[in-house]
Amino acid sequence: MRITCIGGGPAGLYFGLLMKKLNPAHDITVVERNKPYDTFGWGVVFSDATMENMRAWDPETAAEIQEAFNHWDDIELHFKGRAIRSGGHGFVGIGRKKLLNILQARCEALGVKLVFECDAQSDEDYADSDLIIASDGINSRIRGRYAEVFKPDIVTRPNRYIWLGTHKNYDAFNFLFEKTEHGWFQAHVYKFDAETTTFIVECPEHVWLAHGLDQADQEQSIAFCEQLFAKNLQGAKLMTNARHLRGSAWLNFQRVVCEQWSLQNRHGSHVVLMGDAVHTAHFAIGSGTKLAIEDAIELTRLFKEQGDEAGHIPQVLADYQAARRIETLRLQNAAWNAMEWFEVCGLRYCDQLDPEQFMYSMLTRSQRISHENLRLRDKVWLEGYERWFAARAGLERDPAQPAVPPMFTPYRLRSVTLKNRVVVSPMAQYSAVDGIAGDYHLVHLGARAMGGAGLVFAEMTCVSADARITPGCPGLWTDAQGAAWKRIADWVHANSDAKLAIQLGHAGAKGSTRRAWDGIDRPLLEADTEPNWPLISASPQQYLEGVSQTSRAMDRADMDRVKADFVAATQRAAAAGFDWLELHCAHGYLLSSFISPLTNQRSDEYGGSLENRLRYPLEVFAAVRAAWPAQLPMSVRISAHDWVEGGITPADAVEIAKAFKAAGADLIDCSSGQVSKQEKISFGRMFQTPFADRVRQEAGIPTIAVGAISEADHVNSIIAAGRADLCAVARPHLANPAWTLTEAAKIGYTELLWPKQYRSAKPQMESLFARAKAQP
Repeated sequence: MRITCIGGGPAGLYFGLLMKKLNPAHDITVVERNKPYDTFGWGVVFSDATMENMRAWDPETAAEIQEAFNHWDDIELHFKGRAIRSGGHGFVGIGRKKLLNILQARCEALGVKLVFECDAQSDEDYADSDLIIASDGINSRIRGRYAEVFKPDIVTRPNRYIWLGTHKNYDAFNFLFEKTEHGWFQAHVYKFDAETTTFIVECPEHVWLAHGLDQADQEQSIAFCEQLFAKNLQGAKLMTNARHLRGSAWLNFQRVVCEQWSLQNRHGSHVVLMGDAVHTAHFAIGSGTKLAIEDAIELTRLFKEQGDEAGHIPQVLADYQAARRIETLRLQNAAWNAMEWFEVCGLRYCDQLDPEQFMYSMLTRSQRISHENLRLRDKVWLEGYERWFAARAGLERDPAQPAVPPMFTPYRLRSVTLKNRVVVSPMAQYSAVDGIAGDYHLVHLGARAMGGAGLVFAEMTCVSADARITPGCPGLWTDAQGAAWKRIADWVHANSDAKLAIQLGHAGAKGSTRRAWDGIDRPLLEADTEPNWPLISASPQQYLEGVSQTSRAMDRADMDRVKADFVAATQRAAAAGFDWLELHCAHGYLLSSFISPLTNQRSDEYGGSLENRLRYPLEVFAAVRAAWPAQLPMSVRISAHDWVEGGITPADAVEIAKAFKAAGADLIDCSSGQVSKQEKISFGRMFQTPFADRVRQEAGIPTIAVGAISEADHVNSIIAAGRADLCAVARPHLANPAWTLTEAAKIGYTELLWPKQYRSAKPQMESLFARAKAQP
């Protein structure tokens, strides 16, 4: 085949040499606009795993890189006058120029033609090529030429960064944080050869502007950074090799994702994007070079597997995109998480967190590194951190005792102390009769109270008959219902050390529907045991368009009645002996319908601005808080994201949380969605945890994280990083009432007490998990 690689970066060069090695008969040319053996930028990093891959495909290149690279395991944080180090992270650093020199020399040795100082304008300049690799970088002309086919999604991020170097030597990947009168700066620092270190300085746009760096030239910017990090640099100078850039050389990172990766041009040549032309990964996890190298390896592998003749190109390119797209999106998502962490750390973490917790949060920022993964990397550091966290939670431990995982540390709110950080979520069971919680609820909640969780929530309990979601929903509008709940609360307190919580709510426009297994969200049928009842909400609406009943807008009399219903239910909950009360202001139910602009179309003082939309929910909250015993905690569940354009956003959630905090809320339970059927939710493990994290840090109030939290590793990672104070686990508790006991045994934590009736099973379960973990 005749192959042309436009762009002589790692992707184009490595693919060229791999294909030439695969078949020396291929006619391969790499076209590069810069001079021979010239490059811009400082060091690049990639993982040990990428080096292993390179050794398998071209040992000669890998051996040369290995001789030139700097390898380190440690990450060191410099923050608030402290230096904290953790090991086992496994990075490879090499000068970008050195890497390209090695790849260029290897290409020449194999017979790949290198054409320098040729600024390729178009793929059509190489019409005789069977395959054109568009590895022409983040500003790819080829991608731009065929934008309607490749459909690039290019997002320019808000932070500013400048890519510098220094001759100061560092023996770890260093992260430096310095606060100025205008905000925080951070530096990403790593050595890449015997004499030189990459030194990337980053800050938010508003901080950059406040310091006048938009008006600074490169020399002034370098002088500013030298002064800012003078304590760490200890007299070493900073350098730039970006003299070709005009102005200050401060850049904004661009995230690139392409829907389509290849096409056939009008001359019949196949064109495929590679490296930064098709996907970018933020320098916060250093995966850009890794992605480029592994793009080249995968495309070569497919040609080797399917045949490296021109006739196989269409299928190979289709398979290449299918194979690489998943992996690159996974890495880009991790890079996105890491990038966002650095973008908001000045607002969200730098002032709020102690150095120990800040380090943990930084190490787990991409969500690729979890609690147990940290244990594999650096057991000593993690156990030291666990001891610090436990002491902060009030646990006094003998140094000879093993460290306590964060999820099993106690948590105190007002007069209530939870034995651990696991919460059984409120989950509708639709099994009450006339609003009375019966034997089913006793067994259901009792089993979960005995299952090891610190706090067990009853399902949303309705404050009136017309507040129910379905005829099977429990209530607290009669004394008989209160007595039924007291029976359950007494049993839980007598037979477990779990605390019991009640969640009070009103279904609003989502009420008068069938039980879930009979048709979730569907109106009651004539054959049901009771007829549909009228619905109220902030504004007239149908939850299911053309299907649900239409609710009417509440008037002042309705508001007064419903508020009184909440107060009466609160008083019954206190008399029943609940330890904790939560007000349900989420998921499109009545109080939520006031908060979201999707469901609140009122023109009075309860509609319009967020402040107005919060007015009635805050009225109800104040009345409930006054009726609830002062020594007991009260939380509020909110929908932190409607997942619909024009709806509540995570930024709104911070303001909502601040309003409830000011009114006396102790904690915010951060859920999302279920307000509109137009929602488009991005699901994934722990997908709602970022809402709890943001609310906790920016509103300054404790939070519960919910949503796809399914294993101890998730809970430990969330709690240890300070992303939430408690973790609510739902479906796993339906499958296994003793989920918390099981997860404790699975991770080898043996100190969690079991109910005395079940203790004979404890050592057996623990030994089974220990044996399974010991097997290779």
